This record gives sequence, C-alpha cells and structure tokens, in this order.
Amino acid sequence: MTDEDQKLFGGRWEERLWLNVPGPFYTAETDTCWTGRLHAPDNVLYAAGCESVEYVFRQPRDPREVRNVVAAANEESFGEYACDGDLRSTPPAVRQWWAERSRVAEHMVGALAEFGRGRDRYEDDAVLGVLDFQAYLADGLAADLRAYLFRLEEGRYPEAGERLPELG
Repeated sequence: MTDEDQKLFGGRWEERLWLNVPGPFYTAETDTCWTGRLHAPDNVLYAAGCESVEYVFRQPRDPREVRNVVAAANEESFGEYACDGDLRSTPPAVRQWWAERSRVAEHMVGALAEFGRGRDRYEDDAVLGVLDFQAYLADGLAADLRAYLFRLEEGRYPEAGERLPELG
C-alpha cells in the first residue's frame, strides 16, 4: 500500500465499527461530517447515537460502487476507512456477525427514530439509507455473505450453480 493509500485507508481493524457488513471495506472512528452518503449512498450509512459515524452497510457490487466508496473515504477527514477486510476476515467471524444480526436490526430501529425527525436533508437521506439497509438485511445480504464466505474459503467468487457455504 502506498503512503497515499495509507492516508486514505488508515482505518484499523481492531477499531472497526461493529455495524460494518463483512467484506473488503470497513470503517473505524470516522468524522461526523455527513459526507459518506453524498458519495456512496448505496454502500455507506451513519450510525445512530454516534454523531453520524459512517460505516459500510453494503459492500460494493460493481466498479462504480467501488469508486463511490473510495470517494467517500477520500472525503472522510480522519482517514478511518479501510480496504483490507479480505486479509482480516475469517469465515467464523462472518458467521458470528450474521448470528448477531438482530443487534444490527435493533440499531436500525433506533436509527429510524433518531434520523426520522427530519430536521434537514441529511437526516432525510439517512432515513432512506436505514430503510435500504433494513430491506437488504431481510433479503439479499445472506446470499451476499454466503458468496463472500465462498470467496474467503476458495479464493474466488462462486460461479453460477456452485454450492455456497451456510451462514449458520
């Protein structure tokens, strides 16, 4: 990693926010400037009760979303995004995160209450992100995490028809 990359992706695995969905990108103690969703609304959300600490709620699905997450990281003034999750994630850790998803779901309920006050456009946008994450948690995330488990175990993403590992 270059010095520039280390400045941009300086987040530390040990300090990552528990809300980050397992995958290559994650955040630690980010700033409170509400900029992440301006660049990556399909991937970044703000934690409730944390003065808008950013986290990755959906890993990028295509090159455009990767560029968007990198743009969000570039805007984050503390340099607390990271992109080394593939080197640090383990199948047991992914399964543990999934097993504790009810904690994430509870956080989303609190986030809706906090951001639903609609005081400004940032909170309005955060509500849209929470609703998106809730829908993804209910339908889609499990399949993505199973594919990610396959990648961690096999070193590649699965091809159509290949059996995926179970989450629990």
